[in-house]
Amino acid sequence: METITGSAAGVPFTALPPAGVAAGPAPLIVTWHMLDAPRTDAAFAAALPMARVPAWRVHLGMPMCGARMADGRVDAVVDLIRADPLMAYLAPFLRQAADEFPAALAALRDRLPVDDGPVSVLGGSLGGAVALEVLTTGRVPLKAVALVNPAVRMRSAVEVIEAGFGQPYPWTAESRATADDLDFVARVAAGVPARPPLLLVSGELDYPAFRTDATALVDALRERYPHPDDVEVTTVPDLPHPLAEEPGLEPAPQSPAAKAVDDILTRWFLRRLTAA
Repeated sequence: METITGSAAGVPFTALPPAGVAAGPAPLIVTWHMLDAPRTDAAFAAALPMARVPAWRVHLGMPMCGARMADGRVDAVVDLIRADPLMAYLAPFLRQAADEFPAALAALRDRLPVDDGPVSVLGGSLGGAVALEVLTTGRVPLKAVALVNPAVRMRSAVEVIEAGFGQPYPWTAESRATADDLDFVARVAAGVPARPPLLLVSGELDYPAFRTDATALVDALRERYPHPDDVEVTTVPDLPHPLAEEPGLEPAPQSPAAKAVDDILTRWFLRRLTAA
């Protein structure tokens, strides 16, 4: 079977068929891409295809990305970042992607031969925050969760944008409250509704604040899990934050760093999807 593209409840997707499954329903892994490269569902599918996994890998498009990009350009997104990195960009993108998920999942189940068991999720960067939002709100039963260089705390993401744009962020009472709400270390510390196996893949050259937050998240999760070994972390040497070269809009040959991440995810999902 070939790659399937389309829209599920208004959310664009790129779906890769399961390996070695001739017929019948297969497990489902849903992903959310980065807003760094690769920044579309098709590009993320090329960077992390997980080709040996016997599950559907359905890569959802984030808001205003890929098929939903204004005029096929990133200019509108850049304008939002300049207007307000947190309140116009990070928070609404994260929340919209998470809010869209239940309806998109139902549409995917209607369209693809997937089983009716809990779904696995994977997110990179801000897509990782979407996966954490899904985990901590408990709106969808989860089989497993994988994160790659995730944006765990929105304050850290704002700091990265501040450094990139060379201007300080004008915090307000509203934006501070939003950042507090989107601090997933604090969310986890307050309790999680379910405790699916979780893998966090952290690039050795990721933003230092993201690396620090990843460690704090793993520690908080292990405190909450009855089996702390169900929370795993792997550091990938020489991996920066992005998984692809700019502009990261179209599928591209897999980089050595992305291949290393893909191999880690493949092994982990193979183990977790076949676990009793």
